[in-house]
Amino acid sequence: MRNPAVLILALLVVGCASTPVLHSTSGLTVTSYDALPPPALIDLSAQDRPYFIGPFDKLSISVFGVEALSQKVQADASGRISMPLVGVVEAAGKTPDQLASAIEDRLRGRYVRNPEVIVNLEETVSQVITVDGQVREPGLYPVVGQMTLMRAVATAKGTTEFAKLDDVVIFRTVNNQRMAALYNLKAIRKGVYNDPEVFANDVVVVGDSAARRLFKDALQGLPLLTTPLVVALQNR
Repeated sequence: MRNPAVLILALLVVGCASTPVLHSTSGLTVTSYDALPPPALIDLSAQDRPYFIGPFDKLSISVFGVEALSQKVQADASGRISMPLVGVVEAAGKTPDQLASAIEDRLRGRYVRNPEVIVNLEETVSQVITVDGQVREPGLYPVVGQMTLMRAVATAKGTTEFAKLDDVVIFRTVNNQRMAALYNLKAIRKGVYNDPEVFANDVVVVGDSAARRLFKDALQGLPLLTTPLVVALQNR
């Protein structure tokens, strides 16, 4: 992959009449047309980032003084766990401490007067991505093996009937720099350009006008047909 050249002046992409005019702006810098760089190791394992429980993670749950409720559980594909008396609890997207608090709230008063719950991570089965916007089942999904953008959307049960397939954004942190790339699913399906790989901690947003607005000044409203647009977002 070539090193992305930072473009200070307005850029004109030479090509067919439908090729968009690209501009760097005060809020973002156009960096490349062909690929969003993969995250560095530090981006995947930053020590100051809290751990959020994901699908298939294995957890050890201890309820002080109630041995029957202390057990090891595994989150299902949707990131939920099930416990006696507690029922089904949404674990995905919570830290272990937040999940412990949610379990305490379910037990308090009805079953245990003053519950004290500790949740420990036993095993991380997979890292996760977030798929949001105009997909049938938005949520957190595990990254198992090599996953691409099309696979990520399919994992969320595909797009909704009227989804804007030319407005698909991947947000990613690369060497502590927040970046985003705008893709067109129709163009990928036609083989115009490659289906990009997605990585743990990526956020995929399908057909969301708020995400698209990040690109409006750089894209000048022209259709994105022949290449993805990759930008570095201004750190705030």
